[in-house]
Amino acid sequence: MIVRSFKDIENTDRHVRSRSGTWESKRIVLAREGVGFSLHETTVYAGTETSMWYANHIEAVLCVEGESELTNDETGETHVITPGTMYLLDGHEKHTLRPRTDSRFVCVFNPPVTGREDHDADGVYPLLTEEAV
Repeated sequence: MIVRSFKDIENTDRHVRSRSGTWESKRIVLAREGVGFSLHETTVYAGTETSMWYANHIEAVLCVEGESELTNDETGETHVITPGTMYLLDGHEKHTLRPRTDSRFVCVFNPPVTGREDHDADGVYPLLTEEAV
């Protein structure tokens, strides 16, 4: 059994800040735990824009705080994301998130991330692997 809090991982290698400065992520469950998914709390900052494309992962995202606009870059469809709203990127959709207020999300990735990932120029997380501990 693993028990840890987001407070426990603040300012550790599990607390990742993007090179772009648009988000930070506290990665509470990673590939090294060997459970088949990773679990994160991600904060995106008001007035920013982040374009993403998880070509190598499926991501489920649950908004727990704030308001953001989500655009499916492939269709142009937009959605307002507020607390209690979930979106699932089950088709590896290219998408853009524009937070209207600082927004906090709980995110699940499959396959799990290692904790070292950041978006590349195409908005993709590379598919990194790591042995479970």
